[in-house]
Amino acid sequence: MESVSVNLGAASYEIYIGEKILGDVGKMLKSKPSKVLLVTQEKIFDMHGKNLVESLESEGIAYTVATIPDSETSKSLHEAEKLYTRAIEFGLDRKSAVIALGGGVVGDLAGFVAATFMRGIDLIQIPTTLLSQVDSSVGGKTAVNHALGKNLIGAFHQPRAVFIDLNCLLTLPEREIKSGLGEVVKYGVISDGNFFAYLEDNAEKILNRDLETLAHVVKRSCELKAEVVGKDERESGLRRILNFGHTMAHAIEEETHYEKYRHGEAVAIGMIGAAQISCELGKTSAVNVNRLENLLRRFDMLTTCKGLDADKLYRVTFRDKKAVGGVVNWVLMRDFGSVEICGDVPEIVVKKVFGGLCNAD
Repeated sequence: MESVSVNLGAASYEIYIGEKILGDVGKMLKSKPSKVLLVTQEKIFDMHGKNLVESLESEGIAYTVATIPDSETSKSLHEAEKLYTRAIEFGLDRKSAVIALGGGVVGDLAGFVAATFMRGIDLIQIPTTLLSQVDSSVGGKTAVNHALGKNLIGAFHQPRAVFIDLNCLLTLPEREIKSGLGEVVKYGVISDGNFFAYLEDNAEKILNRDLETLAHVVKRSCELKAEVVGKDERESGLRRILNFGHTMAHAIEEETHYEKYRHGEAVAIGMIGAAQISCELGKTSAVNVNRLENLLRRFDMLTTCKGLDADKLYRVTFRDKKAVGGVVNWVLMRDFGSVEICGDVPEIVVKKVFGGLCNAD
C-alpha cells in the first residue's frame, strides 16, 4: 500500500492506495467515530460492502447503511434531506462520521451531508470508480445540483482520509473506466507533460486494467491534484486549472439532463473544446490539439457532441459556477503541463468551436 499526503495544515489527510484494503479501513482510522452513516448504492454495496462493514464491526463502530439511486439526479437536496433524516434517526452526533462508498455522485452527496450536518462532521471517502479515485474524492469539494446548474449548491469540506482500493476497478463496466480516463488525461495537460506521455505509452495496459499500471496512474493523478489543492484549497487562484474542460462539460451535461454522457465523457469533449479555443487564440498549436484528440480516441472516447445546440451550450456556460460578473473564466491550454486562465475569450471564437463540435460529421 502507498499513500499520498494532502497538506492543508490542520485539515491535512492521507490518501491510501492499494489492493484489497477495504477490510482494513476500520483499524486504519486514526480516530474512531462514535457512529457511522455509510452512504452508498445498492450494486456497489453488494460488491464491496461486506469487507468494509466487517472492518467497522471488528473495531466496535456502529453503522447504518443508506443507499441512494444510481443516477446523477441523486445529487439533490431531496436526497440530502433523506440522509439527514437517517442520520438523526440513527443518533449521529458531532463525533460521528459519514463514509462515502461509491463513485462521484455518492462522494459529492455524502460529502455535502457531512459538511452541513451539525455544521460539519467527519467524512471518509472510499471511491470505487476510476473518476472518483483520481478526482472527486480528493480536494474537499462537495455539492448537490440545482435544476439550473451542476454543483451550484455545495461546500468545501475536506475528508479525514481517502481509501482507494484498486481492486474495485476490476469490477467496473468498461464505460466507467473510460469516463475516469477523461479526468486522468486532464492532469497530463494541466500539470505534467511527462505523465501525458506515460498515458500515451501505456494506453493498452490501462484499458486492459493492468493493476500495476493503474496504481501508477491513480497515484500520480492524486499527487498532482494534492499539489494543487495544497496551494489553493478554496479555488481562489491556482486550483481553477483543475477545471480544464469542465466549462463546456457542465453545459453538455445540463443540456442532456445528465443522462447521455458520463462526467468524464463530457470532460473529454470539453477538453477538446478548450484546446481548440486555445488554438484559435494562438495559445497552443494544432499539433497539440491533435495529440490530445488522438489519445482520447485511443481510449475510445467521444471528442464531439454532435446533435447538440451550440447556441444553447454557449448560453449555459454563463451559469457555470466559475463565471464571475458575467465573465466565463476559461482554462486554456498552452502546452502539455501548462495552462492559463483567460476571461476575455471572444464570443465569436467560442461559438465557432462549439458549432464545430456540435455539427461534426
